[in-house]
Amino acid sequence: MMNFDVVCKNILDLNSISRITLLNLMEEFSDVNIDYGDIFLQDSFYEEFCLENNSLINNSLKFIQGVGVRVISQNKTGFSHSNNINLDSIYNSIKKCKGILKKNCFSKKKKIVIRDNFYNNQVYSCKPCIDVNLGREKVEFLFNLYNIIKKKDRRINYISLKFINNLEYVLILSTDGIFAADIRPLIYLSIKVHIESNHNKGIGISGGGGRYSFHEFLSQQYQNISLTEYWAEKAAVMSINNLNAVYPPAGKMPIVMGPGLTGILLHEAVGHGLEGDFNRKGISLFKNLIGKKVASDLCTIVDDGTIKQNRGSLNIDDEGVFSKKTVLIKHGILKSYMLDKLNARLMGLHTTGNARRMSYAHLPIPRMTNTFLMPHKYDYNDIISTVKYGLYIVSLSGGQVDISSGNFVFNVLESFLIKNGKLNVPLKGVTLIGSSIEIMKKITMIGSDFEFDSGVGTCFKDGQGIPVGVGQPTIKIDDMIVGGVNF
Repeated sequence: MMNFDVVCKNILDLNSISRITLLNLMEEFSDVNIDYGDIFLQDSFYEEFCLENNSLINNSLKFIQGVGVRVISQNKTGFSHSNNINLDSIYNSIKKCKGILKKNCFSKKKKIVIRDNFYNNQVYSCKPCIDVNLGREKVEFLFNLYNIIKKKDRRINYISLKFINNLEYVLILSTDGIFAADIRPLIYLSIKVHIESNHNKGIGISGGGGRYSFHEFLSQQYQNISLTEYWAEKAAVMSINNLNAVYPPAGKMPIVMGPGLTGILLHEAVGHGLEGDFNRKGISLFKNLIGKKVASDLCTIVDDGTIKQNRGSLNIDDEGVFSKKTVLIKHGILKSYMLDKLNARLMGLHTTGNARRMSYAHLPIPRMTNTFLMPHKYDYNDIISTVKYGLYIVSLSGGQVDISSGNFVFNVLESFLIKNGKLNVPLKGVTLIGSSIEIMKKITMIGSDFEFDSGVGTCFKDGQGIPVGVGQPTIKIDDMIVGGVNF
């Protein structure tokens, strides 16, 4: 209840809008030909600090607010938005939406009943995380990380640190009775390190974050040191490894993927293909495959927006629906798609709480939250020992996927050659090539060492970037095409 009142104070009271007046505006959606309508109000604060080498190059604070209005009739959508939060802009946006639908007979009315939607089990604390009085402390925090990295190796010649601190208030009303609010903190630290020696270069990238306040973020620990200091050292070590890396062999070979961020392959190659809009339109490789085998029996894949403080987590999605845990694939069998209200209705299904939008100025569409592969029984060493000659992938840097065919190409950020069951030399210039269902069926070992990524993921779709999480344990793929020097 407290969070609901705080959001109303920050969005409604500060813009001289009463709850009663806003609720009365919902009657504008009561025309019988309107299947659904919603109002999304947002007030956001965005703080950024950037350090390059030993200089602070950016210290900015942005304020973003606005309202987005949507009206749906059958499969047609009218959408309008404004960066002004007042009764006139909301009313005019509703009027524009109804005009977009080009309906002339909105005379009959139906009753709309709105209820307050409160949640008791918060997946992140909603303490305000923007405090301009902490600016000096945040700058000192970055300079401390800079000094840790610089001392790691004298050959390091470039260090970039970016710290982003975001706080978002949202208020959502919809004709299916929802009146919901959320306070969404989000912190992100990016670390990039360049090293050079004898004309060789190496790059290290690390960082992370989640839905924390600033001091909650600083308090995170890893192996008896600050988590942020661990990330700083990790970026430095990665750059040193990449400095000494060699080009990989090419061709088909076994691949072992380490835990955590390597789950980005799962996110791209499988996750997007399971989003409802792609399947309703019939353009996904996974269309009409519910109940069919699409992966190894070992594979259970979940999308879960309720993981405590994870980057992709939400108390409610951007249609006001409580976040959920959705089993997408169970023991290799496709069980569910990820759905918003529109695609669920058109497919005769129920929303899974996966409606997400970049801001008030964007339409909500089906998106992932935290998508991950469940752990199994194998030990990391047991998995590595089964590979006589192959690759161990530590981290991916992104790639391209064709949703309709499942074909993908991924670039590898950090990897090692495996020889006779042991890690060998570090590699550079590695690409992985395959097809999603084919590769998922070739997973023959899944470890018990599950990890989420550190909180760095931003997913792009239809021009909208949103925070997401990925995760997996160590896995073995029997063979995959590796692009290398002889490819």
